[in-house]
Amino acid sequence: MGAYIWGMPATVLVVEDEKEIRELLRRYMERAGYAVLSTGAGAEAIRLLGDRAVDLVVLDLGLPDVDGTEVLREAHGQGGIPVVVLTARSSVDDRIQGLRLGADDYVTKPFSPTEVVLRVQAVLNRARSGSGATAPVASYGRGRLRIDEARHEVVLDGAAVELTPTEWGLLTVLASVPGRVYSRYELVNRVRGYEFAGYERTVDSHVKNLRHKLGAAGSDLVETVLGVGYRLGLSRDA
Repeated sequence: MGAYIWGMPATVLVVEDEKEIRELLRRYMERAGYAVLSTGAGAEAIRLLGDRAVDLVVLDLGLPDVDGTEVLREAHGQGGIPVVVLTARSSVDDRIQGLRLGADDYVTKPFSPTEVVLRVQAVLNRARSGSGATAPVASYGRGRLRIDEARHEVVLDGAAVELTPTEWGLLTVLASVPGRVYSRYELVNRVRGYEFAGYERTVDSHVKNLRHKLGAAGSDLVETVLGVGYRLGLSRDA
């Protein structure tokens, strides 16, 4: 099911300069039902993002011609296309850095191609999780914050807020029961759908990005409960 969006195969762009890895990922993605575009160059990836309808990018940051972060920025500039980063760097600090740049997930080399496919499925499922046509518009803080799950839109103080799929997932989990404290472990499992070693620390990075996008009031809207986790600081309107 994760391979389809609105009844059509989701398109995954694989950006990896090592040909063997690129072709391996292409084969596994195609077996899983995805339409696949692939390239070993960052400049070509940026061109494809501008010319083709891409639903997700699998991206090696270590590209020979263009810094992979430029491709990541281009993907997010194209309507917030989610990105799963591939890297040979395995430390938790490196994972956090990648997520701070806006990646939606992070896979270290060497990896199982099956794991990459599962992570792609999970990210795409999160990206469309609020697309049900009958989903209500939830309002918080006397209309200050509005979350429209049908349109996958967040409006704060009258202005639209563009979120990555992971940021959207965090906000909607926190907003599901305003005032309830969610531990980092709960957020990992609610948002990711599976346990990810070291991810509890990266939750903090995603929360930081979410607060930044929510502006000056971000820390008041997404409150830290020391030693426990996070909660939404607004009550839901009746």
